[in-house]
Amino acid sequence: MESLKVDGPGRSGLAQRPLTQRKPSTPMMPAFMTSAPGKVIVYGEHAVVYGKAAMAAAISLRSYLLVTALTKSQRTITLRFPDIGMEHSWKIDHLPWSAFSHPSKKKYYYDLVDKLDPELVEVMQPHLSVVSPKASPADKKIHQNAASAFLYLLLSLGSKSFSGCIYTIRSTIPIGAGLGSSASISVCLSSAILLQLRTLSGPHPDQPPEEAELQIERINRWAFVGEMCIHGNPSGVDNTVATCGKAVVFKRGDYTSAPTVTPVRNFPELPLLLVNTRQSRSTATEVAKVASLRKTHSSIIEPILEAIDKITESAYHLVSSSAFDSKKSGSVQKLGDLMKINHGLLAALGVSHPKLERIRELVESLDLGWTKLTGAGGGGSAIALLNSNATPSSLQGLQRQLDNEGFEKYQTTLGGDGVGVLWPAVLRSGSEDEGGEEIDQENFLNAKGIEGVEMLVGVGLGASEKREGWKFWSNVGPHVDDEGRQEYTSG
Repeated sequence: MESLKVDGPGRSGLAQRPLTQRKPSTPMMPAFMTSAPGKVIVYGEHAVVYGKAAMAAAISLRSYLLVTALTKSQRTITLRFPDIGMEHSWKIDHLPWSAFSHPSKKKYYYDLVDKLDPELVEVMQPHLSVVSPKASPADKKIHQNAASAFLYLLLSLGSKSFSGCIYTIRSTIPIGAGLGSSASISVCLSSAILLQLRTLSGPHPDQPPEEAELQIERINRWAFVGEMCIHGNPSGVDNTVATCGKAVVFKRGDYTSAPTVTPVRNFPELPLLLVNTRQSRSTATEVAKVASLRKTHSSIIEPILEAIDKITESAYHLVSSSAFDSKKSGSVQKLGDLMKINHGLLAALGVSHPKLERIRELVESLDLGWTKLTGAGGGGSAIALLNSNATPSSLQGLQRQLDNEGFEKYQTTLGGDGVGVLWPAVLRSGSEDEGGEEIDQENFLNAKGIEGVEMLVGVGLGASEKREGWKFWSNVGPHVDDEGRQEYTSG
């Protein structure tokens, strides 16, 4: 397999110099970036708990990871996550490499890991307990979970000979809102470490589809390991969407076997309004509420769950049909109608909330689109598929109303790119002769808010310039998108 080629200083001169006169060369890896999207559940919440299908899709809110190599003498690994106020450094030589490299424990980049090794989790604890010692208990848990995913991946895949690096994460995805922020970060970490190992050779124009598919699978497998570190028993949906992009149909089954995940390769890119109620909610509480109703009123609740399953199935067949055209209002109307019906059924299960209903009322009163809750409900977020009547002035009016009532709005798109890489971390505008803008630690850390990050990295709705350099794996075949980014098939 051809690996990513990293050219170091003085490479051409080495060939002419006699071996006895060569000086030790320590070429540094160029700074590079990886990126992966968040996700929303479009159809099928709660029904999925009972073996029904659900559909999840990528959104254009994303996480970004900048990896910067240090000099050979700097034997430290640093994880920075300024959006949550976290930064910690570890001495490479003090990490428990021997435990992870023991013949009975060692895992390789091509392995399938479906559970964490409790002994390896235990041996990491002294290196996690020192992370953010002065933070509040809630923040400390978030920081140490992120550090756990990072260290487990680094120690499993890397080695003590790894050079010192700074890993800096910026995310435009609201954290703890059910939008797959942790999975997005796990995909960024997984793809970055695999790139450092030179086990990924893409995406590139001549890459065979089978090879691209294999690489996406490797990224996804190890991202799932990161998710296990954070969540214990994740479904696998979030990291799959963050890796592959577009959308997937997910079916859990009887919990004794792996869930089935079907990529929706033709899912269209659609304008979406995401509104955070800022109302805290407990997924466990909402799931228990439906379980209680189902137990008490089985003959009523079972048909509702079956109807939600039919909605997911109908949406899958709709977007997979050759007759579907996202530029025609009739096609979008059908998707919107399914969202509206799905929300009504979820409300009948008792998992809506007055704030979610208020968002639905505001969007529909202005005839802007079709609204439903996304995720567990009881608060959290709502999504609205926008129709062709959604003019800038009407959206601004909605923005004012949402602001006045304490909601948080994100204008995004549904069904976009999955994992991507910018190697090296240089963006170009125009021809190669014009050079490019390097993304370094300083300007990455100083980027302000979602718009600042998106403008800097050249991805997302905030990236108004046409910036070249990013490459994305895709399930839909090679093409150049409207932003000048090229995508390649994963099979």
